[in-house]
Amino acid sequence: MSKVRVRFAPSPTGPLHIGGVRTALFNYLFAKQQGGDMILRVEDTDQGRFVPGAEQYIIDSLSWVGITFDEGTHVGGPYAPYRQSDRKDMYRQYADKLLDAGHAYYAFDTTEDLDVMREKLKAGGMPPQYDAASRMSMKNSLTLSEDDVKARLEAGENYVIRIKLPRKEEVRFHDLIRGWVVVQTAAMDDKVLFKSDGMPTYHLANVVDDYTMKITHVIRGEEWLPSAPLHVMLYKFFGWEDVMPKFAHLPLILKPDGNGKLSKRDGDRLGFPVFPLEWTDPATGDISSGYREKGYEPEGVVNMLALLGWHTSDNREIFNINELIELFSIEKISKNGAKFDPEKAKWFNHQHLMLKDNHEIAEDIMPGILAKGIDTNMEYLVKVVALIKEKVTFKSEIADKCLYFFNAPTKYDEQVITKKWNAQVAGLLGRFADALPGMEALSAGEIEQKLKSMAEEMGVNPGSLMQPLRVVLSGEAGGPPLFDMLKLLGVTESAGRIKTAVKTISITA
Repeated sequence: MSKVRVRFAPSPTGPLHIGGVRTALFNYLFAKQQGGDMILRVEDTDQGRFVPGAEQYIIDSLSWVGITFDEGTHVGGPYAPYRQSDRKDMYRQYADKLLDAGHAYYAFDTTEDLDVMREKLKAGGMPPQYDAASRMSMKNSLTLSEDDVKARLEAGENYVIRIKLPRKEEVRFHDLIRGWVVVQTAAMDDKVLFKSDGMPTYHLANVVDDYTMKITHVIRGEEWLPSAPLHVMLYKFFGWEDVMPKFAHLPLILKPDGNGKLSKRDGDRLGFPVFPLEWTDPATGDISSGYREKGYEPEGVVNMLALLGWHTSDNREIFNINELIELFSIEKISKNGAKFDPEKAKWFNHQHLMLKDNHEIAEDIMPGILAKGIDTNMEYLVKVVALIKEKVTFKSEIADKCLYFFNAPTKYDEQVITKKWNAQVAGLLGRFADALPGMEALSAGEIEQKLKSMAEEMGVNPGSLMQPLRVVLSGEAGGPPLFDMLKLLGVTESAGRIKTAVKTISITA
């Protein structure tokens, strides 16, 4: 069996949608699981839609989520060049092969000719397409004399080359996700394969490149499924059926309500990114947000995308990239669209933040801590991160949520003070503060037990002290495990904060 070779083949017409990242990811997982190669091919045959910077944006985006390539525009390889505009001279010979074999023809129709044809067909209740029936009333090499065609070509008249589909034939191919797909050529149109500007269309270039680059599997979005029968016919016409790649058309990523394909407008409307990295439109200057700049961990984004349309046999949800490679299979990809859930995306981010090394997180956030005028060291910050990260969704939130680990609070949660602060609580916490310096050698659990015993001796429910104690230490009603926080602050610092709070709250009360 030949080595598995897959390609991700984006067009540089703008930023890479998160759905495109998922397509690249599924190709990557399959290739690596099969010990195969992953190729990046840039399909820029539509020069009118080319956007400067888009190709590098695509490369940077995929690099950020950890997708690497064995061959491509930026790494080279044995089948270079990998940018279609750099390969344009080779496509004409393949178009000529189809012309010579009678599987394609020249068409000289103007835009006006095509508009008139479509309007007539619509008026007659027929599909407005250039096909086996309508082509015989148009200006092409099937209806014009050989001399007329030659004269038009020599005169430099604009033309396109169209595929000549049989009038009535069944096209069958097996999709690895959807099973057998059957289409009648009567329902297809004679697509343009080659344009007068010397560039091939997507259809011709795609098939020729997949053949010449020895691609074994084409894993792409569902939106390309209608093009697949045409591509199958091209493989047949070229005589390449024996080496035609296997197809797998991925389900759509749907809007959060499940009604239609996820778009940039959905992200703008609901406040979440649909692009991996921030993108600035070179034409308008408009900025679209990205997952990276919003603070998402790339591992969390990969995990989230992998489960949009793919699943394992159990209910497990958290995977790293190596686990995904090991478990991935096309057979477990769903035919149905997958609803995008922005809250679930945040959940995945939190899960991967929890798995991330505390020292690595501390290094990332240290500049933000120092920028707030806080003088600390890496050893202490790592311990702070270990306690606080379970309470945040993004690591960028840590710097703002951990300030009380460095500076004593000057304000206290008013709701807690109003509901739970009284003279008895103040007296008990004051007594606890006096005893704290002698507990330096105790663990967090042992210090907690000391406070509970002290409360029970005075006939007080220990639970009534916990939130007031948290508030006097941090100023906040919630946070990491209370006595772990106290232990990290240190018994001396904690005792001082309790005593200050008892005095301050008593005065304000």
